[in-house]
This record gives sequence, C-alpha cells and structure tokens, in this order.
Amino acid sequence: MIGCVIAMDKEAELLLSSMKIKKTQNICGKTTYFGNAFGHEIALVYSKEGKVNAAAGACAALQAGVDRILNFGVAGGLHKNTEVGKLYLIERAVQYDFDLHQLSGKEVGTLPDEAENFLPLYCPALPYERRALGTGDRFNDSPADHALLLRLGCDIREMEGGAIAQVCKYAGVPFASVKAISDVYGSGLTTEQFRKNCALALQSLKSELKNILDAME
Repeated sequence: MIGCVIAMDKEAELLLSSMKIKKTQNICGKTTYFGNAFGHEIALVYSKEGKVNAAAGACAALQAGVDRILNFGVAGGLHKNTEVGKLYLIERAVQYDFDLHQLSGKEVGTLPDEAENFLPLYCPALPYERRALGTGDRFNDSPADHALLLRLGCDIREMEGGAIAQVCKYAGVPFASVKAISDVYGSGLTTEQFRKNCALALQSLKSELKNILDAME
C-alpha cells in the first residue's frame, strides 16, 4: 500500500478527488483516508504544514501499514534552474534549520548519528529532472535563508520533505517526493507568486498523478 503524506488541503484534494474512499481514521492526530485510486491501494494522510506535522503524518502512514511513502506538493524554487509550474523529482533532502555546528562542528542540517547533512530519497522511474530539497519551518523571503540554502546546495525549498525523509530512514521504508514549483526566489515576493501560481502548480501535479503513483509500484 502506498502512503501519501500531504501537507495542504488543496494538495490532498488532487488525489482525494480521484479516490474511492473506503474508510477514514484519525491516526497520530492526523486524518487518514484509505481507498483506491488509479488501481492502487492508498492511505492518504493529511498532515498539514511543517516538519513536526509531516513527521507525525509519516508515522501515521507507517502505523496504517504502508510499505512506501510518497509526498507531492507545491514548493519554492531557489534559482533560475527551477521553473514555475514544472515538476521535479527530489533526490536528496536536508533540514536547513537543524544546526548543531557549534557543538559538533558538522555542517548545518547534519542529524545525530549521520555523517552527511543530506538524506537520499528513493527516485522512481519518472522523467522529471532531479533536484535537491531544503526543508525548514519557515516561509519567507529572507536573503540569509536563501544564501544558506544555496551554500548547502539546495534547488528547492519547502516545509515537510526533509522530516519525512528522516522518519522513513529510521523505519527503513522507501520515500519519494515530487514537487511542482509555485514561486522562484528573485522573481517577486514569494507570497504573491505563490498565490498567483499555486493553481498552475497544482494542475501540473494533477495531470501527472497517475504516472507518479504507477512509478511507486
């Protein structure tokens, strides 16, 4: 069974609108929908935004009995090699707001017992360009955050993927993530871009959902 951990209601609705829902449960405080879509058995967890919510959502999916987890949604691009409305497959993720450097001397984002700050993701056979993801509990236009993300080697930023990757690594479960770009740093205020382009990004995801789910098998 595929577990889908989804942050926003608009993102979740992309799949829920195509699901034949069999039952709904509250697991780990998260609404979880069980059903079938495009010929696949799915447990969709509506996690809401942020790293802790995403981690709780991943735990809910695992408790529901999934054997792989998918996260899809909109995200922000960090440079000109990310395009509004385009889909990207995430190949690695880092939590850029996790910082023990002063204690450990390790690079920002390096989790306890990890040698590297980026965690690898499962990359199914999808024809999308691959990118590196920075996850943090901040939605802003901060030049300092942007500079840090670029220094770390991130292409895209959002608020969930890195946390789900951490839970899935602990659980030994494959985790894949596909992101549609709603805004690009330097092209205007992030909030204004997001509001303007969110529908376009969501439509890009909706048109590819069957292919994404098929690739998860």
